[in-house]
Amino acid sequence: MNQTQFSSYNQMIADTIKANWNLNSLSDYGVLTLQYKDVARIIEKMHILFEESGVVPGDKIAICGKNQCRWGAAFLSVLSYGAVAVPILHEFHPEQIHDIVNHSDAKLLFVGDAVWKNLDPEKMPALEGVISLTDHSLHISRNEKLTHARENLNRMFGEKYPLNFRAEHIKYYEDKADELAIINYTSGTTSNSKGVMIPYRALWSNADFAESVLGNDLRPGMNVLSMLPMAHMYGMAYEFLFEFLKGMHVNFLTKTASPTILIKALADVKPVLIVVVPLIIEKIVRKSVLPKIQDPKIRMMMRLPVVGQRIKQKICDALTNALGGQFYEVIIGGAALNQEVEALLHEIGFRYTVGYGTTECAPILAYNDWKDVVPGSCGKAAKNMTLKINSVDPECIPGEVLAQGPNVMLGYYKNEEATRNTLVDGWYHTGDLGVLDAAGNLFIKGRCKNMLLGANGQNIYPEEIEDKLSGMALVSECVVVQRNEKLFALVYPDPEQIKQLRLSHDDVQAIMEQNRKDLNPSLPSYAQLCGIHIMPEEFEKTPKKSIKRYLYMDYKF
Repeated sequence: MNQTQFSSYNQMIADTIKANWNLNSLSDYGVLTLQYKDVARIIEKMHILFEESGVVPGDKIAICGKNQCRWGAAFLSVLSYGAVAVPILHEFHPEQIHDIVNHSDAKLLFVGDAVWKNLDPEKMPALEGVISLTDHSLHISRNEKLTHARENLNRMFGEKYPLNFRAEHIKYYEDKADELAIINYTSGTTSNSKGVMIPYRALWSNADFAESVLGNDLRPGMNVLSMLPMAHMYGMAYEFLFEFLKGMHVNFLTKTASPTILIKALADVKPVLIVVVPLIIEKIVRKSVLPKIQDPKIRMMMRLPVVGQRIKQKICDALTNALGGQFYEVIIGGAALNQEVEALLHEIGFRYTVGYGTTECAPILAYNDWKDVVPGSCGKAAKNMTLKINSVDPECIPGEVLAQGPNVMLGYYKNEEATRNTLVDGWYHTGDLGVLDAAGNLFIKGRCKNMLLGANGQNIYPEEIEDKLSGMALVSECVVVQRNEKLFALVYPDPEQIKQLRLSHDDVQAIMEQNRKDLNPSLPSYAQLCGIHIMPEEFEKTPKKSIKRYLYMDYKF
């Protein structure tokens, strides 16, 4: 990165607050709204609290709770003070939260009420204080200065700004490009969490990228609906931070995103950008779109030039309206999108795109605008980034995806071995397998750790088999595993369909066996399934809804 390009990220936060002082900023959907000036007041009060209690730039401050506007305000308070934010996914088990707080050396913890009731402060002995995200009261304080500061916070704020707090009073910590901004603990699809050290340059570069591809279509005052956990970099970067910097209004969906709640929120908020994981889009398409086009007559008519285009447009309009109707595009990321679903979205002309990123790049690595989508691809290298494939033939033979650029992390916190294995000769090793076509479009084939070897040394990518299988009868979720060089699928069948069709266990087993017979001819001989095992319950997932594959590699059946 050209160091002269970088500008202070905290100055960008200050500038957007000043420019959009009276606009709506952060809302808990249907409950509470903060304007930019309200966020500024919270930030200023938290800065007083930090300073009076002895927090200095570089100290770690953790945040753990469900999405809400005070989560966002707390995060901005930490960053703009020069402290290091440690966002923790509220879905983590309490023991994981204890471990992350301890491992990160957090001095303070902002916490939501639902999370706090399950935590044990005695298991976090180094914490000096725990602050409620609801009202900034102290759950515990082990620091007299912190206690005194909180008890006298309003008086201190009034004394500092006797004639009212105004935009011109804002002055935030001046960050440097390689300075540590965030320690973000990965959600652990393949192993235990690691603390990713994200510098300010990565935050700036992700914002610079987003401005370059979406800046002309998004403007101050526009709405966005935040559904993904903000403690995950995908949701944080593109449902919160970029929109905040643009002066937009971020509405946090504070309840679990059931279809009913989600559809109503989308209709009310009418977001101009939708950022989702594949699971949400796939569920909507399978429930709302696929049933409408199962009729052979409809499929036949869709192939006709004029009539077919009208039918596709109607389907596209219905899906667009179900998602609020006002969005520029739907960005899908966090996991692979099912090929059958993507083919349908592409066929009807739906405004979607599939991006690719990792926590270690805060998160973006590849993207295409919806108008330039290549089905099956997750776009080209994002602005400021360089991608290459570690393969003798990068266009045809999958190899590990390597990345270079300002988005790349500093390393893993207190884990030098993992850092050495991941940052090699100036390149970040993603652990993902892929190919790059002649135009630079990236196609992900799977995870290096997930790749299986056939009897004669052939490379088998289980994700490709799972993608085909997941589109077959009754299959809700699936994972392909290897037993003594033979492949088997673990399948969790769709409970609603089973109930609706009144199927017995034997019926389901027979349908799965037929699925296997129908699937195998489309696979190479070394990648064919020897059997399908029915799982009694859903697979355990990370908060971004990726299956924790490593839990099932040795599953007994």
